[in-house]
Amino acid sequence: MTLNEYIESIKEKRIAVIGIGVSNEPLIELLLNKGCHVTACDKRSMEEMGEEGRKLEAMGAELKLGVDYLEGLDQDIIFRTPGLMPFDPHLEAAKARGSLVTSEMEVFMSLCPCPIIAVTGSDGKTTTTTIISELLKAAGYNVHLGGNIGHPLLCETGEIREKDVTVLELSSFQLHSMHCCPDVAVITNLSPNHLDKHKDFQDYIDAKRAVFEQQTEAHRLVLNRDDSHSEYYASFAKAPISYFSDKGNVQNGAICEDGIIYRVVAGQRRPVMEAKDIKLPGEHNLLNYLAAFAATEGWVSDQICAQVARTFAGVEHRLEQVRVLHGVTYINDSIGTSPTRTSAGLHALKTKPIVIAGGYDKHLPFDGLGDELCLLSKRVFLTGDTAQRIKEAILTSEYYPQSQLEVTVIDDFKETVLAAAASAVEGDIVLLSPACAAFDKFKNFMERGKIFKKIVMELE
Repeated sequence: MTLNEYIESIKEKRIAVIGIGVSNEPLIELLLNKGCHVTACDKRSMEEMGEEGRKLEAMGAELKLGVDYLEGLDQDIIFRTPGLMPFDPHLEAAKARGSLVTSEMEVFMSLCPCPIIAVTGSDGKTTTTTIISELLKAAGYNVHLGGNIGHPLLCETGEIREKDVTVLELSSFQLHSMHCCPDVAVITNLSPNHLDKHKDFQDYIDAKRAVFEQQTEAHRLVLNRDDSHSEYYASFAKAPISYFSDKGNVQNGAICEDGIIYRVVAGQRRPVMEAKDIKLPGEHNLLNYLAAFAATEGWVSDQICAQVARTFAGVEHRLEQVRVLHGVTYINDSIGTSPTRTSAGLHALKTKPIVIAGGYDKHLPFDGLGDELCLLSKRVFLTGDTAQRIKEAILTSEYYPQSQLEVTVIDDFKETVLAAAASAVEGDIVLLSPACAAFDKFKNFMERGKIFKKIVMELE
């Protein structure tokens, strides 16, 4: 089915789109332009929406705004925003009344005419997705990048050709209750995350299963051999599994052994490159490359894999060097939105950094992060909703008495950055790696990273 055929099939339906944001606004405009009846729902008021709301109203959208924006949902089709979980009582009530609840991403994946590689996991999703995209582009493919990265793709479905490749980064929010069947599914790893949204950790784990549960023997699943949850996922898999590992052998996939990266097919190894030649630092990036090499087996040659790994400089906001000023290096790791991501960043650096951390509270445990900060940081500046929780984790760590790590809490983000910079001397690293989401003070981690870079670039 084409995009136009899909829209024609729902044209007489009453449609609600929940969340007038980056992913859904193009969808709303597309449906309105095709003559569909659309109710656009958002918790913001008309005053808060401003020109954005007035534009949609002028195009014919019925707006339902404010605190009661979810009340009385009874439309035939409801497109949910990723941040609104399918088990929300309002959506459950709508489904009981006969509504079909879907999403922009779910519809796109059902209509996409070309092969899809979909990446999910707790850490490394963005980097792995980007690496896969870079590998495919270097191999000559026309690549469409979307999901949590890039931009919404549904409205561009008509421009995608069968010989192209789509690469998607998918969150647990997007995947929860989704029906999808990518040609290659990748799960990087699992650790507690987004527990403020999910019912519990098991719900989070199971949400990720949607990325591969509809697959058949004609597809492929890529799993982390060294992650404790992979055995659980493998028990549900119908597709052949490729594994990646930097600790042991696999029958199919990619491994690193004695400093050499190999691709493995039916137990036969092919050397690709030396791990030390990967431009991106850190063991976590080695694992990201192993996942990407396993995912693109049969699509991208070993030579191109090595070429990209030696030259690719990385993803914005992921251990991104902003500048060196007076001998102090400033690094933006705003994408470090969980304790495990921040830990990975700390392990990737050769010098103990001055760390700026804290942000929106996703109800994740910080015990392990407290240990890592005591062992691997020079000093810590905390800000945001989680500042006191992280401070407590540091002070109660078994490693704190020995480290006597200095911890400073400052509410204002800019003042925090300026204080961290003022404390640095030549040879230091100032690292923004919050271990938390950004929603307490920013729209997302990208905005937080850009503001950090702006503050750093204004330092004299």
